[in-house]
Amino acid sequence: MTVRVGVIGGGQLARMMIAPAVELGLDLRVLAEDEGMSAQLAATAVGDYRDLETVRAFVRDVDVVTFDHEHVPQEVLRALVADGVQVHPGPDALQFAQDKLVMRARLAELGIPQPDWAPVRDAEELQRFIDDHGGGAVVKTPRGGYDGKGVRVVHAGADAANWFDALTGDDALLAEELVSFRRELAQQVARRPGGQMVAYPVVETVQRDGVCAEVIAPAPGTGARLVEVAEQIGRAIAEGVGVTGMLAVELFETDDERILVNELAMRPHNSGHWSQDGAVTGQFEQHLRAVADLPLGGTEPRAPWTVMVNILGGPEDGALEDRFAQAMEEHPDAKVHTYGKTPRPGRKVGHVNVVGDDLDDAVYTARATVTQFL
Repeated sequence: MTVRVGVIGGGQLARMMIAPAVELGLDLRVLAEDEGMSAQLAATAVGDYRDLETVRAFVRDVDVVTFDHEHVPQEVLRALVADGVQVHPGPDALQFAQDKLVMRARLAELGIPQPDWAPVRDAEELQRFIDDHGGGAVVKTPRGGYDGKGVRVVHAGADAANWFDALTGDDALLAEELVSFRRELAQQVARRPGGQMVAYPVVETVQRDGVCAEVIAPAPGTGARLVEVAEQIGRAIAEGVGVTGMLAVELFETDDERILVNELAMRPHNSGHWSQDGAVTGQFEQHLRAVADLPLGGTEPRAPWTVMVNILGGPEDGALEDRFAQAMEEHPDAKVHTYGKTPRPGRKVGHVNVVGDDLDDAVYTARATVTQFL
């Protein structure tokens, strides 16, 4: 019997599940927010993922539900579970990716290394945190932030005044210590409902203006102990929060050689795009295997190095597709993945993967290919 997988959200992550779903013999269906979204090829419904009856109508004919993003409200998720719908990851796990304060508290309970943090409800509380942490801090809105949105480096409590003004009731912002780090890493783990887990190699991520721009897999210059610790952290979090599907753990490698958890994502993630072409099992296939409760695939790299570079923006005339032929002709070793989006400054509209034996050559080829689209 063919398993019918319903994906809530019609963005590029749902789009990139389409091909592996076909290969796995799964029936993929998508609830898109609007017409013409990235995953329109599999969009069987269009509607508001925040409306329970809209979501109920969508899931009526699927066997399992998963997500393109973490923004579906908890009340909708819990209503689906109460209806008997298989939801992966479930609301008990997804809450830790939806609310950073809840995430920090749970990681503390699990003994996971992370930056010092505190909830702050006004400028005075933030100022005390800043004073206790060397004169600076990172402030985050607990919900809704991504790609640098909802994140602010501050040196005075008043620097977040407009965010405090928008708080209601017992709401709070998240204050974190300003970590001195040498680089950012990411560890991905996949977990089935029964608990089977596999881990991918830890990778290095390069951020520009708060957006992931490049990923190198595996992370270069990484000793065996760091690799072991990163995987232990990923597995401990996956087990500790009960996630099903892909889990991405964003990490700081500090100047004093500690590993600290920055944020979590419970879905395929930008840091794992390299695996589409560089690993035995790409993250999109792996996520589908996990949520459909199929045996998980191998995570071994296919070559010594894979470099992923995002296409951010695009040509001013918006004609991204017109650049394909030249890019492919000049760089036949590069694999181009596009999202069906209209380019605008800073927008992720695709990415390029290059797999090879030489890191410098792979970096050069990936960057040069992306340049063809800008």
